[in-house]
Parts: sequence; C-alpha cells; structure tokens
Amino acid sequence: MSEKALRLGTRRSKLAMAQSGQVAETVREVTGRPVELVEITTYGDVSREALAQIGGTGVFVTALRDALLKGEVDFAVHSLKDLPTAQPGELVLAAVPEREDPRDVIVARDALKFTDLPRGARIGTGAPRRMAQLNAYARAHGLDIETVPIRGNVDTRIGYVRDGELDAVVLAAAGLNRIGRIDEVTDFLSVDTVLPAPGQGALAIECAADNAELIAALGELDDPFTRAAVTAERSLLAALEAGCSAPVGALADLLVDGQIVKEMRLRGVVGTTDGTRMVQLSTTGPVPQTHDQAWALGRELATGMLAQGAAGLMGERAH
Repeated sequence: MSEKALRLGTRRSKLAMAQSGQVAETVREVTGRPVELVEITTYGDVSREALAQIGGTGVFVTALRDALLKGEVDFAVHSLKDLPTAQPGELVLAAVPEREDPRDVIVARDALKFTDLPRGARIGTGAPRRMAQLNAYARAHGLDIETVPIRGNVDTRIGYVRDGELDAVVLAAAGLNRIGRIDEVTDFLSVDTVLPAPGQGALAIECAADNAELIAALGELDDPFTRAAVTAERSLLAALEAGCSAPVGALADLLVDGQIVKEMRLRGVVGTTDGTRMVQLSTTGPVPQTHDQAWALGRELATGMLAQGAAGLMGERAH
C-alpha cells in the first residue's frame, strides 16, 4: 500500500477519540502507513433529546457513513452497539477487534456498591435497557431505587454524582477502560444482573466495500470470536425489530472447558422500563463458523422471546 495517510473518521467525544486513536495506532503498525483522525460531528452528539426520543438507531453513525460514502474518509471507527443492524451494501464491516469488558458499571457516591445504595437512591442512565433490568432486579430483591434519565459524556454523568444530584450513574466498563478512568468505578454489575447492549464493548471498523486492499489490511484487526458473538447479538436485535435504544440486552459468550472452546451461549432480555415485565431466555449451540451461523443463533433466540411476548414490552419498534 502507498505511503499516503489513511483518513480515519471518528466522532469528536473524548471516548471516541481515545478508541479511534488506539485503532489508528494498530492500523499504522499493520499497514506501515500514517493514519490521521478526521473529526466528524454526528446528530447524536449535538442533540440534547433523550436517545429514546430521537430513535437511537444510527444517530451516532450516519454522519460517519456519509463521509465514507463521499470519500472524505477512508475508514471509520464506531462503537459497535451504535450501529444499526442493517448493513449498507456500499460499506463493509472490515474488522471487529477483540472485545473490551462488556459489563455495565456503577459509579456511586461514597464508593457504594449497587446493593448498598440507600432506600430511594436515584440512579442515572440514558438507556431503557438498563432501567428495565435495574428496576427488575430491585423489585426481585426488595431494593428501593429510582432510575433517572440522563444524557451527556462521562464527565457530565459522573458530575451528577459528584454534585450530589444523583446517588449513582450507570456506565459501560469498556468506555471507562479506554479513557483510563476505570478506577472511578464503585461496582461492576454482573451480566446475570444486567445484560449489556448488543455489541457493547466492541468496536466496528467500517470502510467502502470496493476498497479490497484496505479491507484486507483492516482484516488483520478482526477477532473471529468477537465477530461471531456480536453478530449473534445483533441478529437477536434485528429479529426483535428493535433499535439500539430499545430495552433489549444480549450477550454471547464462549463456554470453555479447560483450554477447549466448547460452545457459544447467547442470552437475551427485553422488558418494560419499570421492570414489571421481563422476557429473558438463553440458547446454546456450536461456536458459529460463519456469519450465517451466528445470525441463525440470534434469530433462534428471538423467535423464542417473541413467542413469550417480547414484542409487547418494547414500546415503539424500529422498522
């Protein structure tokens, strides 16, 4: 490949810049070419509306994809959980690098754990998925909490706790890891308590479908197990016809016996934001070797969830 700098499209947030910077460094090593970051403002970055109100799907992605299609950047880095499940034909998901910690975490006042929060504790999150599962867990375990919708970057969200406006906020472990602030976490939420968003903790590296040379180079960053897992999770989301702001959690993980990977387990949950009604199921099968096999795993679980009434718990469905 020539020495001309590769242009990497990224959102402007501190987190997006950090994760894009990490990808840029790896791409430099793989290709031997310089990589420059091109900062792009997305609708989701400037809108102050709740994600559930603006639809969620694609609000952090569309501007980056437009820049790719216009040839203004050579490739783009997204948080995979922000990607709509339908892939445009002109673009290709060239790599899904190894996933970071997919769990959600709590940053609470007085270094409190989730289960030690006082009665009536106010917990901030912008995700209906987190609200649904936290409220369901609280109901089941006799906890008294109030989930409060918030928006904003990491500083803004943690600021609500520091200022005493909220008792705790929920964030993604992966994001705090990538910006070097994981030490501010007061509790890691088990995936048995809160299933993450489909694709949470993973990055998506996208480029034009007709750039075979770049696709091959970026493919060096791909992690097959992560790709299979997030494909199954996103298939579940697509089959539920839900957008990325819907109250859907999903996680595919590998079942390992000693050093041998045996199977892949996919867990899914959907519920009303007040936590009163939940559908939670899991399925286990051979580790998918192809995109179609991973996609089939997600569809299978979604079929079971829909049979148990999942569609009625999601409010507005994305079409």
